[in-house]
Amino acid sequence: MNEISSQRPLRQKTIGILGGMSNQATGEYYRMLNEQLNQHLGGWDNGEIIIASVNFGNIQSFVRGGRWEEAKAYLEDKILRLEAAGVDVIACVSNTMHRVVEPAMVGRTTPLIHIADPTGEAICKAAIGRVALLGTMPVMQSEALRKRYREKFGIGVIVPNETDKEIVDRIIFDELVRGDLRPESKAEYLRVVEALRAEGAEGVILGCTEIFLLINQSDFPAFPVFDTTALHIQAIVDFALEK
Repeated sequence: MNEISSQRPLRQKTIGILGGMSNQATGEYYRMLNEQLNQHLGGWDNGEIIIASVNFGNIQSFVRGGRWEEAKAYLEDKILRLEAAGVDVIACVSNTMHRVVEPAMVGRTTPLIHIADPTGEAICKAAIGRVALLGTMPVMQSEALRKRYREKFGIGVIVPNETDKEIVDRIIFDELVRGDLRPESKAEYLRVVEALRAEGAEGVILGCTEIFLLINQSDFPAFPVFDTTALHIQAIVDFALEK
């Protein structure tokens, strides 16, 4: 009997997931976290995870209406519930909602694993200085996010033109969050990325946690793709396994 199986219940960190943004991304987080933790722990072991899953209809209304203070108050309530449940770390499954989750976490003792940071670290490791960013309209328009990548990691970010921003955003909200994966939408994303590549991007950030469902590294064999979902999940796993 190995050391892990002889100590029951297994003592491990509890992961708090702020989810539902969307349910597609949240389901992938739960699946991938458990798969990766099982790879490390072996046997029948996986993660201890508590999910506070919000109503995406509320999120969609807040985001598209620019009602960020209401969004913050709504998510603060879910954060409190995760903390009351005794989680050791909190991770938000949405790039977009980090705009309100990050300030909502200020002053709390529970750590937040910011979705941009493992992505920034991966870009630095790849020695890339200028990347394209795809995401929802607020993500692509976010000066705070560009500043974080620039000041913390020395990375320059470029985004699509206004017409292409609208296309990228519409596909996320009208299709990807519903699990609706269309070949014509994939073709549009590939076109947008190639246009940004022609403008000097050395790689692309999939800055929405559903985009990887539509495009991934296999679509760009010689062009680095930084999937915020996968990189975020790996950072959460690393934290959970850290002694």
